[in-house]
Amino acid sequence: MYATAHIGLTGLGVMGRNLARNFARHGYTVAVHNRSVSRTRALIEEFGHEGSFVPAVDAKELVATLERPRRLMIMVQAGAATDAVIDEFAPLLDAGDMIIDGGNAHFADTRRREEALRDRGIHFVGAGISGGEEGALHGPSLMVGGSVEAYDVLGPMLEDISAKVDGEPCCAHVGSDGAGHFVKMVHNGIEYADMQLLAEAFDLLRQIAGYTPAETAEIFRTYNQGRLNSYLLEITAEVLAHTDAHTGAPFVEIVADTAGQKGTGRWTVQTALDLGSPVTTVAQAAFARSASGRHHLRSAYRGLPGATSASLGRTEAERFASRVEYALYASKVIAYDQGWTMIQDAAAEYGWKTDLAAVARIWRAGCIIRAGLLDRIRASYSAHPHMTSLVAEEHFAQEIAEAQVPWRETIVSAARRGVPVPSLAAALTAYDTLRAERLPTALVQGQRDYFGAHAYHRTDQPGSFHTHWAHPERPETQM
Repeated sequence: MYATAHIGLTGLGVMGRNLARNFARHGYTVAVHNRSVSRTRALIEEFGHEGSFVPAVDAKELVATLERPRRLMIMVQAGAATDAVIDEFAPLLDAGDMIIDGGNAHFADTRRREEALRDRGIHFVGAGISGGEEGALHGPSLMVGGSVEAYDVLGPMLEDISAKVDGEPCCAHVGSDGAGHFVKMVHNGIEYADMQLLAEAFDLLRQIAGYTPAETAEIFRTYNQGRLNSYLLEITAEVLAHTDAHTGAPFVEIVADTAGQKGTGRWTVQTALDLGSPVTTVAQAAFARSASGRHHLRSAYRGLPGATSASLGRTEAERFASRVEYALYASKVIAYDQGWTMIQDAAAEYGWKTDLAAVARIWRAGCIIRAGLLDRIRASYSAHPHMTSLVAEEHFAQEIAEAQVPWRETIVSAARRGVPVPSLAAALTAYDTLRAERLPTALVQGQRDYFGAHAYHRTDQPGSFHTHWAHPERPETQM
């Protein structure tokens, strides 16, 4: 068998199949393999006319079809299944060959796998892929980790199949070893926050302003014409406008109010705790999904006293909708800022050279959180690559300043009316926490020293100190 395939792909589920078709549509010969041979056969039968495919019945045959350096993409379930595929294929590869994991792997697993294969001379590339099955076929956003050498060979192909904005590919090398899957994880964390913020805005407009789902859809479409323009806002308006075919009721009124999660949002929060990175808006979005499924707990709380009030009149409702727009935008900026801060924290921790402007560039199309805001984030980090925070940038700072009154009034209205807004409130609290001249954590230092002799720092002297609380007349001890 002649080695003619530019890339091999094993794992022909929906994502794998569509990526294979995407490569083939762009003129690449793609060797395809699946444990179930019927899936390989079905791909060739249904889509063989789209390009050049080489079917392979087993690992040896797949590897034999690949030109060197070999490029093998695996699209299987994260975890043990990915390890099993690597163990099957790696012995068949040579130094300089590449294994690309396009699944939703945990970045720590990618770091482990990259290190193990690096010792054998094989490049392991963790590629975060966003955009779902449609993105995989028509152009995803690709966050690529691994070595620079591997990206030099592989990058042009991935850039070719990625989404484009003004001719620029939504694909970039974002750092070594697990950086690609880390950045994808943070993307999904921001996605959690974005979705929750929109859900909370809908709830406010429904419960306080009295708007119907269809009316809220129109308000969201108006929002989408301005600075909040995004794919998620667009589809949210579509969902709100949808009518259930069976009952004639608004779709959102017949759907169970329990949201699931596949884990990437949870990983973001867990990893943020390890890094000490305060992604509070993402955390509250993840916890909101968890709370939605706690039916027994919700049953215990149901009926307990809370604030109630009649809906607003039409004129005041319109004013309230304007305030919600400010609150939604300011909270979105904070959520995105927390995501970029977390990426910076990880880059410092793991030694990644991550271009923060490039992250914004590759999220402008092909991915779920694509939004007009990303053009401005890209411009900000391009002008100030080492910028600490988005809110330090002049234009974002000005917008946050303009949002102060409506943002705060929205949160106050929610509290008074008993409407839960965990992510909106978390965003405002995060903003107030970081802008505070002095925080009450000084008291926490004292508490920890009192019960555990953990010591504390002073504002007037360097070093660590301990107070002898049982004998307060004794001088404190410098640790």
